[in-house]
Amino acid sequence: MAALAATGRAVGAVLAVPLGPWVEFRRKRPVMVGMDLVRFAALTSVPAAYALGGLGFTQLLLVSVVCAAAGIAFNAAGGAYLKTLLPPQDLLTANGRFEATTWSATMLGPPLGGAAVGWLGPVVTVTADAVSYLLSALGIRAIGGQEPRPERAREPRLRAGELFEGWRHILTRPALRPLFFNAIVVNGLIMASEPLLAVLLLGDLGFTPWQYGLVFAAPCAGGLVGARLARPLVTRFGQHRVMLTSGTLRACWPIGLVFVQPGVPGIVLVIGVQLGLVTCCGVFNPVLATYRLEHTASDRVARTLTAWSVSSSAAIAALTAGWGLLAAATGIRTAIALAGTVLLVTPLLLPRRAPVPPAEPSGTAVQGDPGRV
Repeated sequence: MAALAATGRAVGAVLAVPLGPWVEFRRKRPVMVGMDLVRFAALTSVPAAYALGGLGFTQLLLVSVVCAAAGIAFNAAGGAYLKTLLPPQDLLTANGRFEATTWSATMLGPPLGGAAVGWLGPVVTVTADAVSYLLSALGIRAIGGQEPRPERAREPRLRAGELFEGWRHILTRPALRPLFFNAIVVNGLIMASEPLLAVLLLGDLGFTPWQYGLVFAAPCAGGLVGARLARPLVTRFGQHRVMLTSGTLRACWPIGLVFVQPGVPGIVLVIGVQLGLVTCCGVFNPVLATYRLEHTASDRVARTLTAWSVSSSAAIAALTAGWGLLAAATGIRTAIALAGTVLLVTPLLLPRRAPVPPAEPSGTAVQGDPGRV
């Protein structure tokens, strides 16, 4: 299971590298529909192979890789498409709603998925998951309006330098560079701690599966609250101050997991820590997403978001593997403590001063793009 999760994420991220420029110079809505259909086809192959008696680990690995790469391309196209759909003043509201939806799915998905597996079996549940991508494709296809054609859409050849344009843009922008490194380190360490925490809670401390589900599902309500608070907080205190404060606070919570104990006190502690972490993430994430769009030219959004997602996926895979080895050598609590300690330092990577509000960064214009900032 660990190999399946890590390899799918890592290889999918590598395969997604050329998808950034490919997405950039195409209409985004058809790309999003196409990526949903790719994931639908990949997941549908699992119950089909099972019915024919040919399902094996290799196929599951390929499905994981395809879904990971398609997910990165979908998110890159979605971010770019959002910027063309909405005026600048509405981006934070939209990103806050996306964030609230994400935490709703995180809160409800695992319990409902576990119940579906128990009642209907894994094959039916995977089939339902596949159908969800088909419904998503139909929903996106139903969006009205005319999407402008990117200027380079007719050029068939992809220049090699365009593969790395997203990273070049991030690393040469003082407004984005510190947030990029902060995000990949924080996300990587949080995700790297999750398998260790599962072993600690379910194994060493004897949590039951429902208790384990509770301590991670209940705090997701904080994500909803944080996402709803993001815009009012920015309106009152300013974008930079909110991003700096929430980004700093989210790094302070995970160290508390070192002190978890069996029974009710342990449940209360984990819920409290996770609630604080998730609430801060609920505020930080939509503000960061909006800030990133504001500081990226419309003709570079897809490549920038792809580079960001690829780097994040690679960091999560590497840190998860590394922290697993660290836990094997030093113990689970020690590894969790080290992750929490490193997280306490990550606020130093946040920008200390608010950058000058950007005009549309220089770059090749996109015809008909209303989303100038």
